[in-house]
Amino acid sequence: MQVYLTSLGCRLNEAELQTWARQFNRSGCSIANKVEDAQLIVLNSCAVTREAVRKSRQSVRRLQRNNPTAKLIVSGCYASLNTEQAAELLGVDLVVSNADKDKLCELGLDLLASTNSAANQPDYSHSPVLFQLGRQRAFIKVQDGCRYRCTFCIVTIARGKEKSRRIADIVDEINVLEKQNIQEIVLTGVHLGGYGQEIQSNLPTLIKHIIHETDIPRIRLGSLEPWELTDDFFELFDNPRMMPHLHLPMQSGADSVLQRMARRCKTKDFTNMVKQMRLSISNLNITTDIITGFPGETDTEWQQTLDFVDQIQFGGIHIFPYSPREGTRAALLPHQISPSIRKQRASQLAGIARKLKASAMQATLNQMLPVLWENEKQQLADERTLVFGYTPNYIRVAMDSKYSPSTPGNSIKPVNLTHIEENNNFVWAQPA
Repeated sequence: MQVYLTSLGCRLNEAELQTWARQFNRSGCSIANKVEDAQLIVLNSCAVTREAVRKSRQSVRRLQRNNPTAKLIVSGCYASLNTEQAAELLGVDLVVSNADKDKLCELGLDLLASTNSAANQPDYSHSPVLFQLGRQRAFIKVQDGCRYRCTFCIVTIARGKEKSRRIADIVDEINVLEKQNIQEIVLTGVHLGGYGQEIQSNLPTLIKHIIHETDIPRIRLGSLEPWELTDDFFELFDNPRMMPHLHLPMQSGADSVLQRMARRCKTKDFTNMVKQMRLSISNLNITTDIITGFPGETDTEWQQTLDFVDQIQFGGIHIFPYSPREGTRAALLPHQISPSIRKQRASQLAGIARKLKASAMQATLNQMLPVLWENEKQQLADERTLVFGYTPNYIRVAMDSKYSPSTPGNSIKPVNLTHIEENNNFVWAQPA
């Protein structure tokens, strides 16, 4: 029995996908590489923006078209917020809300059994699930839900109250992955920085347990709210297994806009924190999210954001033209910005972001850094083959495969970083 799994949106969705894959494997199912081969399809959907909703609906239709005989389960934020639409209008066989995600594998097997297509007996000869999915780094879901109510965010409504996993369970999961030769984990959550509040713990404590009780070579963190980082958090990066890349979503560089968003970090505080981090964490790469055209955003406020982005020198920016979401307070705010201005500002910021990304790449040149090489390859017109990987601070690197005929995917090997690819897509590397 084959199951095809796919997701849209955040790293948390990817973490859940990987968990389901392991559960289906333990139940005797294999993971299909092609949707056409599957008897069961699972889509983990997204609803963070209107565009994400459109893509979720589009994905449902495409999956049905490519394999009309398979059973289709849709979960995730789109499914949780639009249950009837997904089930009735799109003809999905089963909608699994975010609240019931822990039962998805069981529900999927029941759905297969109801069609006289019971799963096989467990087969432990499968290769590790992560490799079946074509991935190298494991996303570890450590918590769900968010206590905050940023005025633009629909995800906190879709995900519900905060719930953290037990440290022992997280450590056990990581140790299993390490035995399967996984080299890197990424801790994820809707509100990652709030981990442990309801179980009398916190994120630094969790990370310390992972450092002391596992041997996983690389520990990476998902998106973190900038107002929750403390001195003891920064000290964790003294350990070389902690990867020096932090994604800190500011959303705006104007304090007045941040106030309307109900964000809890002021630009001055963020600037001071970044200075402190860069002094204590070598090769730190800081990336962020920015929303363009938030309700009431004036030309002056937009310029403040541009100035802030230039001052911080982010290594990467995820740019989101503001998307009104029914059920959020921001959708009811006065002075909504026209879609054309939202897109124009996004385009302007994208140009700046490309230059900042190039600058972050430039800072890595003439260094020898360990790279986690992945299975991704690209055939060039001149018949050369490129292999790809990532530095500790999450800079994408490529090398001609002729230099590394013995370099398998999922291995960490040092290289010399020589120059930037002409379109700023990656940094060229040569053997150390």
